[in-house]
Amino acid sequence: MKYLIVSDIHGSLPALEKVLEYFHKLNCDMLCILGDILNYGPRNRIPEGINPQEITASLNEMADQIIAIRGNCDSEVDQMLLQFPIMADYALIVDNGKRIFLTHGHIYNEEQQPKGKHDCFFYGHTHLWKLEKTEDGKMICNTGSVTFPKGGKEPTFAIYEHGKISIHNLQGEILKSIG
Repeated sequence: MKYLIVSDIHGSLPALEKVLEYFHKLNCDMLCILGDILNYGPRNRIPEGINPQEITASLNEMADQIIAIRGNCDSEVDQMLLQFPIMADYALIVDNGKRIFLTHGHIYNEEQQPKGKHDCFFYGHTHLWKLEKTEDGKMICNTGSVTFPKGGKEPTFAIYEHGKISIHNLQGEILKSIG
């Protein structure tokens, strides 16, 4: 399967539309959202094109293709609008024998990983994309943010397919790939 993994949309409809454009263009099977879907949070500015109602409508149309995780800006009110679960702190996917751990990053993160075996660890929250392979072969990916990238980085999302991870910008360019 091919997964598009995105985090920290923070209510920006233009950012989500670009992501969904690549989801369809790249023939992805599942959209994995690592939290902070509708709300922009008190530490961020109001995002360009904030439109939680349209984001909700767009995502609800593809609810059967979404795995979502709760971010620190997501709430029970958000869950009432979305037709797919978002309140879990993590999800574990097994794809062709590879264990893929998905989380937002405010509870579990690169420094505070959960116990148990996983081959890939995906998180967001910091808005700083990162992609690396550890000495023991585990792949670590922070997808960054499509709305509020930090550290001078550009908006990004990740693709996972057949044991390979790539980070893409919103122009579709691959910034880094490992596998």
